Amino acid sequence: MTTDTPTDVFEEHRPVLLGVAYRMLGRVADAEDVVQDAWLRWAGADRSEVREPRGYLVRITTRLAVDRLRRIKARGETYVGPWLPEPCPTDFGDTVPDTAERAVLADSVSLAVLVVLESLSPLERAVFVLREAFGYPYADIAALLDRGEPAVRQLAGRARRHVEERRPRYRVDPARRRELTERFLAAAAGGDLGALMELLAPDVRLVGDSGGKARGPLRVLQGADRVARFLTGVAAKGVPDLSVRFLELNGGPAVLALSGGRPDAVFQLDVADGRVRTVYVIRNPDKLRSLAAAP
Repeated sequence: MTTDTPTDVFEEHRPVLLGVAYRMLGRVADAEDVVQDAWLRWAGADRSEVREPRGYLVRITTRLAVDRLRRIKARGETYVGPWLPEPCPTDFGDTVPDTAERAVLADSVSLAVLVVLESLSPLERAVFVLREAFGYPYADIAALLDRGEPAVRQLAGRARRHVEERRPRYRVDPARRRELTERFLAAAAGGDLGALMELLAPDVRLVGDSGGKARGPLRVLQGADRVARFLTGVAAKGVPDLSVRFLELNGGPAVLALSGGRPDAVFQLDVADGRVRTVYVIRNPDKLRSLAAAP
């Protein structure tokens, strides 16, 4: 006999549900809304018929996320400048002890992968997330989505090919990535053009997401000289009452810049062969709100 309350059961699985919803939507607030809707469904359900609560809750959450993603795409909203996912803290702590599993989860939530996932159909994205990030068997995914297993395998294959063609093909030791991030920050903040040029790959890209609500490039900048001069130019202008904090966001080290104690920008790097390949800069204030209380 179990004495777990409906709330206890739901809270046990909340991290997985948030993980599924965030990977599906790329937006923290939307993911939290979906999980809240899943809770309402769970609280009102006839739980005597539920043999496997985790599977039941993942099914509800996935279907709600698919529906929300379809509505977002149907609205066809235009976004000012490049779009990046909302940054999300991902300190797995002791909840994911296995190194291989931790690496898979971190990769599946990286900014680079989430940008690629944005171009998939809602069903392709759901299948990819459930299969690649959480390791669900095809038969289980078919049941979760009310689809035949052959159709699910086809969706998975199409999504995997799409992602593999566009995702970064390199993995970097987290300690090495942190070291390069620290050197990048010192060079950029100090306006040291030479040091930046040594760190940047010749074809480096800077992707800035301001959403038209903060100062930032409205197109992707490419090339070491162009990116370095942009960063030193930003440093020269200065930020009032600037402080910085290192966080783990989206599976990797990131820098949170604060102005007067308020989140002003997030910087995160993709690196390979000891050089920075992509600089991600998020300045849209709507996407930084959730980091205001970050430790």
